Order: sequence, then C-alpha cells, then structure tokens
Amino acid sequence: MKKISTLFIVILLVSCTSNTIFKKPKDLIPQDTMSLLLQEMMIASSAKFINNKHNQKDINYMSFVYDKFKIDSTRFMASNFYYMSKIDLYQKLLDSAKSDLEKRSVFFKKQKKVLDSIRKDSIENILKIQVKLDSLENVTDSLDIDSLLDSIK
Repeated sequence: MKKISTLFIVILLVSCTSNTIFKKPKDLIPQDTMSLLLQEMMIASSAKFINNKHNQKDINYMSFVYDKFKIDSTRFMASNFYYMSKIDLYQKLLDSAKSDLEKRSVFFKKQKKVLDSIRKDSIENILKIQVKLDSLENVTDSLDIDSLLDSIK
C-alpha cells in the first residue's frame, strides 16, 4: 500500500509541472512589434483614469491601440499566450517595453522643462514690455499735449 501511495504521489508531482508551450500561431506578432504594442497598451491602460481634453474619464483606449497596429484582440491574445509560455522571451519583451517607456518619459520631461522655460521667458518679456508701456503712458499723461501742439505751431 505504501508503494502504491508513494508511486501515486510521485506521478502526481511529475504531472503537475507546468511546461506548457503553446504552438506558434500562424499570425504571430513579431517581437519588436509586440514590444511596441505592449508599450502602447501600458500607456492606454494608464490613461484610462485621466481626463482627456474633452474632460472625459474611463475611456477604453485599447481599441485605438489595436487600430494603430492593424490587429484585432484575438490575434493579440494568441500572440500574447505564445510569448507568455516562453517566460524568458516575454520578460525580455516587457523589459524592453519598460526601458523604452522610461526613455520616452525622460525625453518628454526635458521637452516640458524647455517649453516651461520658454513660456516663463515669454511671460517675463511681456511683463517688461507692459512696465515700459505703463511708464510711457505715465510720461504722456504728465505732458500737456495741447501746449506741445501750440508750441510746435
């Protein structure tokens, strides 16, 4: 009885290993495109809770991502399952997507800083011009225009 139960436990443990690798789909999304797709999906999923320019929230942007890459959700799911079954490859795809998103973030932060400094300089220049105009207005107010015109005649 002990031998049978031990054999049953060994068979159970061996059969529980999860080495399932799905067959490669016919329309598999290439790795580089999959990385870009994952980036866009991360952006779309994080943008769901932020108001857009029309002040709307809770919009599902995934359909826009599918349209951009000219795929459908079924093709993505098949490719995603295939890459997920090869965890090392999938981890590389996710790491690549994450590093590219971080590069984008750094780039856009620099752009925002430049634009903010330009905006700040523009506002300061406008304020300086306004001060000059105000001072000129004070000068013209203090002058008697009629007397100046009489003196010129």
